[in-house]
Amino acid sequence: MPASRPRLARVLLTNDDGIDAPGLAVLAAVAAELADEVWVVAPEHDQSGTSHSISLHSPLRVSQHSKYRFGVLGTPGDCVVMAVRHLMKDAPPTLVLSGINRGGNLGVETMFSGTVGAAMTGLLLGLPSIALSQTFSDRDNVRWDTARALAPNVIRSLLAIAHDAPTCLNVNFPDIDAALAGPLTPTRQGVGLVEGIDVLPQTDPRGLQYHWLSFQRGPRENAADSETAVVASGRVSVTPLHFERTDERTFAALTQALALA
Repeated sequence: MPASRPRLARVLLTNDDGIDAPGLAVLAAVAAELADEVWVVAPEHDQSGTSHSISLHSPLRVSQHSKYRFGVLGTPGDCVVMAVRHLMKDAPPTLVLSGINRGGNLGVETMFSGTVGAAMTGLLLGLPSIALSQTFSDRDNVRWDTARALAPNVIRSLLAIAHDAPTCLNVNFPDIDAALAGPLTPTRQGVGLVEGIDVLPQTDPRGLQYHWLSFQRGPRENAADSETAVVASGRVSVTPLHFERTDERTFAALTQALALA
């Protein structure tokens, strides 16, 4: 991996775990090695699972925490739009970094991820964007040191690769010590670990029902070049994402069937 590259003028950081999340603090330390100005525009509260959503039916309230640090009562997508189109409109960022998420964003789960959704919103606005996540096996002992040690050169390596257009890249760090981690490896999204979504009914102290939604995860068959398999092997995964989601086989079947109708 490259040891150094010219520093960026300014980067935008956001996340879906909230502005006080430990992963965002790790990302801010990483970004300080890469850019002269590090802007943080992040949700005031946890917005996990909000995907690419933006707020169209409620106003956005912004609070300034310091010169380059802002909290938004909204989604990660809201934060990126607010930063690029309003707070930083006179000097837009050259890169959007989203994360570092507490937990992996692997396979189908990326469709629901606010971390990935924020990066995709950056892509929609024409900016190169990277989502970063730290996988864990123990929620109370996340290996933030692994992400902190590996992320600077991972980001430098990705920025050094020429692209024809802005890209969105989804990076996952393995749940092992940084010294034991394998190389940055190109991956496909794959299936991941999500088996379904359940509704968990509960009853509050007044006897009224409420409900939690919960992902059900388990081992699934993933190809060797998938994010899930690569991260499980101890390597750092990077998957290029885009907005085109047309299923080509079904498109061909529909085209053929409707031509005969």
